[in-house]
Amino acid sequence: MEEIILNIAIWFGLYTIVSLSLNIEYGFAGIPNFGRALAVLMGAFTVGAIVNRILIFHFGVQGGALTEVSGKTASIVNDIIASNPAFGIGLIILSVALAMVIGAVTGALFILPSAKLSEDYLAITLLAISEVAFMVFYYHTGIIGGYYGVTVPDVFAFLPGQYRSHAFAAIAILFALLVYIFVERLLNSPYGRLLRAMRENESVVEAMGKSVMILRIKTAAIGSSIAAIAGALFSLYSANVIATSFSRVEWTFYPFLMVLLGGAGNNRGVVVGTFTFVLVKIMLTMYKYEIKSALMLPFEAVWLEYILFGLLMYFVLLYRPEGLIKERPIFSKVILEKVKKRA
Repeated sequence: MEEIILNIAIWFGLYTIVSLSLNIEYGFAGIPNFGRALAVLMGAFTVGAIVNRILIFHFGVQGGALTEVSGKTASIVNDIIASNPAFGIGLIILSVALAMVIGAVTGALFILPSAKLSEDYLAITLLAISEVAFMVFYYHTGIIGGYYGVTVPDVFAFLPGQYRSHAFAAIAILFALLVYIFVERLLNSPYGRLLRAMRENESVVEAMGKSVMILRIKTAAIGSSIAAIAGALFSLYSANVIATSFSRVEWTFYPFLMVLLGGAGNNRGVVVGTFTFVLVKIMLTMYKYEIKSALMLPFEAVWLEYILFGLLMYFVLLYRPEGLIKERPIFSKVILEKVKKRA
């Protein structure tokens, strides 16, 4: 039971970060970013390619392929962290900070070719860009090891093995909480109201003298910056980076389901939707074979998760498009004062 709770906490923290970043773009700004996995992958790229190479250069590790050198470097760094916990904490901060910068730059650059497209074409274009980037990272072994992957230092090497999951659960929840506070304040500001206006009617926003293209680029940069945090944390948790861990199903379609399930444009709803999804997903992962046997399903148990979540998205869109918690209007201080005076 303890392992189940820790697993739920870790994945809830990671997916909350990603789903909140998607809520900024899709829920508030109306940008159907079907390339969300790209931003998460860039967080992993930061850890596996940039931070790893910084450590390799700093410690002067020699060798052949990146996959081999990264393993030697991780062993050296783990010994240092075991005696100096501050080094491990510093690696977490460095990895997250760099991931946010690279995620922001990537989000802004990759939406440029499609920033003027309508919603349908924009979604397909962003999905295509994400898939191309995934293929490059997967087949080019010189970036982050490709299908072989690269080893990453254990930032909690100073802790006994049985407490490592506890530490990562705390870190994941902490970053998810910080992201939630930031997103709440950001989207309840004039900027958040402007994003909602753009989502509802771009012509009105342009008539107010605002550039829809600039707004899309800024929003994509912010959303991608936040999503990259999850990629960096997941890589540190896994202690390795391999491209196959960042598929469009896990890091694009599932976060979309969480946002739709909880309620797009509502951060509290997204958190509730994320927790519900993670809870169901982990239970399915644990008991899918028992469910298959009990229901005598005519297909392999591994497909049960995809079928059920596909049906869940269908029914949510059909019968509950507003999600579990309906979107609420943003009340500024001025509006609240007027409401109180009328009351």
